[in-house]
Amino acid sequence: QLQLTTSEKNELTRSLEMVQNQLQEKESEIKREISEYKDRLLQAEKEHQDALTEANRKNEVEIEACHEKISSLEHFIRSQKLEIEHLKSNKEQLNNSLKEANQALAGLLKTKVR
Repeated sequence: QLQLTTSEKNELTRSLEMVQNQLQEKESEIKREISEYKDRLLQAEKEHQDALTEANRKNEVEIEACHEKISSLEHFIRSQKLEIEHLKSNKEQLNNSLKEANQALAGLLKTKVR
């Protein structure tokens, strides 16, 4: 009976060692997979951050270009307004000169008719 029990104990011990070895192998495999997933996640996060940084840089460049264009257009509008005012003033002066010339011509024609 003792020999049978010892034999069973030895068999159970070997089985237990096999199961423990399998568990250790599985644990190592799982740890390796977790490590790989973490590495992949870190790489994906880095690529995402790099893409985000580049997109932000491009947006800032585009925004700056738009600000410059707006500033340029505002300057152009101001110069056009000044030009319009100048042309209005010239038109008024020419109208006054034409009016005076017509009056002078009318006076001359009256003088000539007499």
